[in-house]
Amino acid sequence: MLSNIGPFLTQWAITALALWVASHIFKGVKFDSTGALIVSALLLGFANAIVRPLLIVLTLPLTLLTFGLFLLVVNALVILLVSALVKGFRLSGFWTALFASLFVSLLSVLIGAIVTGGDPAMEIQMPQGSGTWL
Repeated sequence: MLSNIGPFLTQWAITALALWVASHIFKGVKFDSTGALIVSALLLGFANAIVRPLLIVLTLPLTLLTFGLFLLVVNALVILLVSALVKGFRLSGFWTALFASLFVSLLSVLIGAIVTGGDPAMEIQMPQGSGTWL
């Protein structure tokens, strides 16, 4: 269990850095404090792991109809959800959330590729072993 703490912290820091850069590029993305930024990065990671897959499954027909472009809307809705839950994180509207989520996603992938260098040890691994883990 603790073997995944390094990659988790790395991804958390990368997400926080991407959100911080986005707040300086998009004037509709604001953080009141560093604490709000850190909590937002953590909650965004959890929302991407739990809420986003549910939204993808529920909107699968629309996603297929739009050839996957509706996933951009799902990403925007997830970041809007995070901004609604975290006091001190404000988004000016849906379009800001759409472009900011696209920017944060791309920047996170870019920084992650640079920081980890493709090292498999830096990937968060699913539990191994026999039986179900859910």
